[in-house]
Amino acid sequence: MRVRALAPAKLNLCLFIGALRADGRHELVTLLESVSLADEVELRTDVAALDEVVCPGVEGPNLVSDALSRLRQRGWDAPKLRVTIDKRIPVAGGMGGGSADAAAVLRIAPLVAPVAADALVQIAAGLGADVPSQLEPGLMLGTGAGDEVRSVAPRAPHACVIVPQPRGLSTAEVYGRADELGLPRGPMELDRLRADVASALESGPGLPPQLVVNDLEPAAVSLFAGLASALDAVRRAGADHALVCGSGPTVAGLYWGSDGEARAREAATQLREDYPEACVAVPVESRYGAPVPRT
Repeated sequence: MRVRALAPAKLNLCLFIGALRADGRHELVTLLESVSLADEVELRTDVAALDEVVCPGVEGPNLVSDALSRLRQRGWDAPKLRVTIDKRIPVAGGMGGGSADAAAVLRIAPLVAPVAADALVQIAAGLGADVPSQLEPGLMLGTGAGDEVRSVAPRAPHACVIVPQPRGLSTAEVYGRADELGLPRGPMELDRLRADVASALESGPGLPPQLVVNDLEPAAVSLFAGLASALDAVRRAGADHALVCGSGPTVAGLYWGSDGEARAREAATQLREDYPEACVAVPVESRYGAPVPRT
């Protein structure tokens, strides 16, 4: 049996960070949007003596292996399988690629052997803060450590240009630098921002410019000297907003309006002179990541 699913990257349209929690994570308020830049995950059940994960070009532990292990611990009795990942999302780039891959495997799992939906949700929450938001691609409001998510209506038409960088950044290192710089907000301020974001989501499809903010951006810029130049280049390419994706260092430019995709494509063409991997992405919904059986 062969099954594949797309694993969309996520873009944080806003990311506000609060105090460090007892579990070592930070309180967050974030709006996460799935976009069309995606890995492809394929699962095969007829080729492996042991569960294995193959991700060409990426070394080290893979969150997909943890997802498989936790499925097995829950009694998932699928045949041993091989998961192959065609990697397109920047590695260690702040766009949740590893989490997206793990979420895609969890979406695929019920096609191979029965597993309860609530078990998938619990496994996703245990794998990391970004995984629950990507179980069903779309637009999600994340609170808690980012793992408490609810689906929200799509925003006004827009597209983005994605500008990968030549190196990655450790999420833990970026959050550590954010703490050193005193970037986390106090509880009252974070509560106010949570209310502001909720109000904006209820009042209409737009997103006020003052909320298109990534609190981790100064920390990422301080760790990667070339990041400020990339942000400036995206602004010069006409983006309505330029921001670091998650913990970075990938940069995104947002282009709002019905002509947003066309403007983003023009920008990508311009940016490729200095950033050859620049590409365009658009928002996607849950059907984009739906598993597809193959014979």
